[in-house]
Amino acid sequence: MSKKTKEAQLEEDLDDVMFGKTTRHRPEELKSLEKSTKFTRKEIQLIYRGFKQECPNGVVDEQSFKEIFVQFFPQGDASQYAHYVFKTFKNGTSGTIKFEDFLQSLSQASRGTIQEKLRWIFGLYDLNGDGYISKAEMTSVAMAIFDMLGRHAAPAVDDQTASKHIDQIFHKIDANHDGLITFEELSQWCTREERFVKSLGMLDTVL
Repeated sequence: MSKKTKEAQLEEDLDDVMFGKTTRHRPEELKSLEKSTKFTRKEIQLIYRGFKQECPNGVVDEQSFKEIFVQFFPQGDASQYAHYVFKTFKNGTSGTIKFEDFLQSLSQASRGTIQEKLRWIFGLYDLNGDGYISKAEMTSVAMAIFDMLGRHAAPAVDDQTASKHIDQIFHKIDANHDGLITFEELSQWCTREERFVKSLGMLDTVL
C-alpha cells in the first residue's frame, strides 16, 4: 500500500461513520482537528485509535470515563477526581464526551500555553462555573486528588495536614482576601511560583 493510500485510509478511518451499529458520532475531519488543536496528524490518529478502542460508539459517558481513568491510579480512589475532570472535558449538557471535545481539552491541558493550562486548571476547580474558586471548591478538588494519590505519598499525609496546607495555599492565592479566587489571582500567584510553572510544563509528559 502506498504512503498516500495509507494516509487516505487513516483519514477515512477517522472520518467514517464510527464504531459499529450502536448510536454513532461522526468526528470532525482530520485537517480540522489539526488546525484546532496542537497535536500532529500522527498524534491525532494514535489518540483516536485509543479512544475508538475504549469507546466503540464514538462517545464516552461519565461512568465509562471513570472506569478508564481509575485504571491509571489503582493505588487510590480516583472516582471523584475523574468526575471533576470529566466536567472539564464535557462540552454542553449532553452528559457525554465526543472525540473532538476530548482532543480539544487534552490539547489545552497538555500542549497549551501557560495561560491556557491555567485556564483549564481554573475550570477544574471552579466547580459551579461562576468564575470564582471558593475555599470549599478548592478543598473538594484537592481532597479528591489526595484520595487519588496523597494517601500513598511518602511521607504519608493525613487529612488534617492536607486541610491545613489547602488553607495556606488558598490564602496565598486570594490576594484581596475576599474568600474567592479569580483567574487573575490564580495566574499572578502561579507565575510567581517557579516550581508551579515547571510543573505546568510537565503536563505534556504526564497527560
